[in-house]
Amino acid sequence: MPEIICRVIDCHVFRLEDDEPLYLLLKRAGQVIYADSWRMVGGKIENGEKAYETALRELKEETGLKPLHFWAAPFVNNFYEASHDRINMIPVFAAEVTSEDVKLTHEHSDYQWMTYDEALEALPWPAQQEGLRIVHEFIVAQKEVSKFVEIKI
Repeated sequence: MPEIICRVIDCHVFRLEDDEPLYLLLKRAGQVIYADSWRMVGGKIENGEKAYETALRELKEETGLKPLHFWAAPFVNNFYEASHDRINMIPVFAAEVTSEDVKLTHEHSDYQWMTYDEALEALPWPAQQEGLRIVHEFIVAQKEVSKFVEIKI
């Protein structure tokens, strides 16, 4: 029977420009897993760390950005990993930032602020695209649910 595990997070980062959201995507460096693919902020949950704490830490580590607002999206990314016979459950978060200046680490070779449509096109995995769609619809568009999933930081 496959193991079900929660070991990483996804965090969709956006800023508003003329009241329109721009989403931050990071291009993975050539020497790391998923090399040269565009991804949202993400990373491994450390021992004893809550998933939302991981998202905040990874946001700071990977971009140098600090969130103005922060949410747990009403969506969990998931996929089956055959090499380990496990199902990965990935909590999805959203962070609104005000700065456009990103400080990259060795994990990433580039970044871009993209429109919603550009970001959807750039993300390689369907569940990542669905996470972005949920963030865009429920968080950025300010549906009533957004107040229930905001995490006060």
